Amino acid sequence: MRPRLGHIQFLNCLPLYYGLVKSGDHLLEVDLVKAAPRELAERIVAGDLDVAPIPSIEYARHADEFVLLPDIAISSDGEVQSILLASTVPAEELDGRTVALTDTSRTSQVLARVLLAKRWGASPAYVEMPPDLPAMLREAEAALLIGDEALRTYWERPEGVRLYDLGTEWTAWTGLPMVYAVWAVRRSFAEERPDAVRAVIDALSGSLAYCRAHLDDISEYAARWEHFGADRFRSYFDALQFRFEPRFREGLARYFQEAVGIGALDAVPAIEVLGE
Repeated sequence: MRPRLGHIQFLNCLPLYYGLVKSGDHLLEVDLVKAAPRELAERIVAGDLDVAPIPSIEYARHADEFVLLPDIAISSDGEVQSILLASTVPAEELDGRTVALTDTSRTSQVLARVLLAKRWGASPAYVEMPPDLPAMLREAEAALLIGDEALRTYWERPEGVRLYDLGTEWTAWTGLPMVYAVWAVRRSFAEERPDAVRAVIDALSGSLAYCRAHLDDISEYAARWEHFGADRFRSYFDALQFRFEPRFREGLARYFQEAVGIGALDAVPAIEVLGE
């Protein structure tokens, strides 16, 4: 049986998977399953996937079931562009007001709650909604957006709305990178099929290396289906990181600590990386 590999169906994973699709060298070795981060987390927890990028907070909640792939994550060290708090008032004035959280990502929900509490000193009421900014702002004074919807909002700022890039805000507050998603492997699969896991690691690493050398091509490819120019996508892909070296793991550990502090996690899990 081929490894069942999850794929985030957002633009943030396009650089990573572009090489797999472009070359075709590794597609026959995995069953690629496309879904939003939240669904991928649910499916790998249920045992329907073997390897998947999942929200960092979901790894923390199920750390006993997974180990992490080395050298790869979805992260930022400052601006990220695709995780935004859109607010009709300054963030410091959201205390006692309502904030709508997109229902497509759990890590970003917790990140927004941490920043609102710790960076801006606000304690709003939260509601969870589908990612539709006009609808969200009819129900709330601010809205959390991620992924493609956030990018489009970032590039076409609505009138009268303040935008806070949460990657920028996190790094300004902590001095650390932010890790939004990690590549998790089910422990049982890693133990039973180490060669298959190594093949997945090699495929993803090779694709990432290819894409780092072809970001202009990827930006042109992404722009074919949007009315934004390739330069916008290049700016985004330059801001986005896929790094998971020690400083990024330090940022992830800090995120877990802050999540415990606001009651979103019971305890800080160990960050267990395959082969380390």
